[in-house]
Amino acid sequence: MEGYRNATEVQMSQLVLPCHTNYHGELSIGQLLKWIDTAACLSAERHAGCPCVTASVDDIYFEHTISVGQVVNIKAKVNRAFNSSMEVGIQVSYEDLCNGKQWNVCKAYATFVAQGKPPAKIKLKLLVPQTEEEKIEYSIAAERRRMRLAHTDTIKDLLTNSPVHSEGENRECNTVVPAEKTRVESVELILPPHANHQGNTFGGQIMAWMENVATIAASRLCRAHPTLKTIEMFHFRGPSQVGDRLLFKAIVNNAFKNSMEVGVCVEAYGHEMEVSRRHINSAFMTFVVLNGGGQPCTLPVLKPEPGDGERRYKEASARKKIRLDRKYVISCKHTEVPLSVPWDQSNKVYLSYNNVSALKTLVAKANWVLASERDKVKMYMLEEDKFLSIRIEMTVCIDAKQAFLLLSDMRRRHEWDEHSVRAELVQQVDKDDVIYHVISRTISEENKPQDFVILASQREPCSKGDPYVVAFRSVTLPTQPAQPEYTRGEILCSGFCIWQETEELTKVSYYNQATPGVLAYITTNIAGLSSSFHSTFQACEQFLQKHKDDVSVRLQNL
Repeated sequence: MEGYRNATEVQMSQLVLPCHTNYHGELSIGQLLKWIDTAACLSAERHAGCPCVTASVDDIYFEHTISVGQVVNIKAKVNRAFNSSMEVGIQVSYEDLCNGKQWNVCKAYATFVAQGKPPAKIKLKLLVPQTEEEKIEYSIAAERRRMRLAHTDTIKDLLTNSPVHSEGENRECNTVVPAEKTRVESVELILPPHANHQGNTFGGQIMAWMENVATIAASRLCRAHPTLKTIEMFHFRGPSQVGDRLLFKAIVNNAFKNSMEVGVCVEAYGHEMEVSRRHINSAFMTFVVLNGGGQPCTLPVLKPEPGDGERRYKEASARKKIRLDRKYVISCKHTEVPLSVPWDQSNKVYLSYNNVSALKTLVAKANWVLASERDKVKMYMLEEDKFLSIRIEMTVCIDAKQAFLLLSDMRRRHEWDEHSVRAELVQQVDKDDVIYHVISRTISEENKPQDFVILASQREPCSKGDPYVVAFRSVTLPTQPAQPEYTRGEILCSGFCIWQETEELTKVSYYNQATPGVLAYITTNIAGLSSSFHSTFQACEQFLQKHKDDVSVRLQNL
């Protein structure tokens, strides 16, 4: 949209001076976190119209370091507002003033909470996305929120159901460092310059102090100057004010071959009240030590303390596995074969997130073109990034919740889709995610039927105007290997979005991003050489009409 600028957008540019740098002569991550938090807070307050405080900052991956004389550019804008909280997206880049080149440094998501005067509670106004990018971020913000809330349970589930063994247990190294040797404690007195415009301790300042003690702990393990690569979620549990003392505690939780995790927690207490400390923040930071060529060095083995130290040691291994799983899920290229991602207990939350987010991203695309319309069934196509996608759309006289319940159960798909033979429930992951083994009739030149192992992820609306979502993607399971009697097919991104348009009418849209196995079938329909899409979705409408009363009875009994 020409000339359009998001009303919540804040831009900040900072010239990196020697006072902002660390021992490498590079911008201190602590200083960068201060700038990030300031820009994000100003953006949140633009939308809220009142003071806001930092509630959390999601994982941050730092891609580049920044040197003296370069300029840091920070852009922050509100992606979505919930009741009293909102997600702010932050993009950080830097530029070299001598040659004009720019590089991305990191992308971050922060959650801010609006603060009204007690006892009044703030109800944030809705944010209406305008551009395609804003619509994508708005839609996926609900998924990121869901993933934040599930993060702690994900760690617990992994440790309970699939015990993780650290690589340090099998790594040979001449140097072993006891964890207690890396312990750091540091106290800070909150003075007026450390407070924000509301009188609370500035969140960016707390994060900078946390980075400082974590760096010291990491240095005590490696006896070198480490580089911070990843921060795993700052979580602010409560405020602190001018006059409070903040006690920062850091220790290396685990050392892997080329990286180490440092845990940091922050406790606050008032004057002469050290016995009543309150835990206000925590985070986990991953450091590496780089040699002259910029390559990671091998680190000493860490010997954990008994009790809590051993627990932290195992949890650090679990977090590393989750980070790797999450990175693989997010970075899996569409052109790679297989398209399916291995499913296991540790990555179930991130696969579900990726599944729903991919569909929501496809839904928010702006360049859909109407390819055909027949009997109120519309077919759209989208050609983008070397991929062909389709959208089938129809309006049905049914409640959206009824349609959602009927279409989310793949075991009933054969009742309206002539290509579906049967679907067996392989695993009920949780209330929102199910894995099916699906058999379908062949649509290729081969005589064998196709089979799929599909993760079905369903979501009810997060707020008014959101659709019901049923997303499908292929996964791999050791218990479901390819069988010689079937041709194993794969689904990259498909599913339903269901909107309640009026009290009686619901819009049902089906999306499919074509994979090689179904490309010819899709293009045949788009070219008008086949009408099977239209007949299939007419059958889908009849199926919904026929069984909506059955679902109504189920809803009444809930």
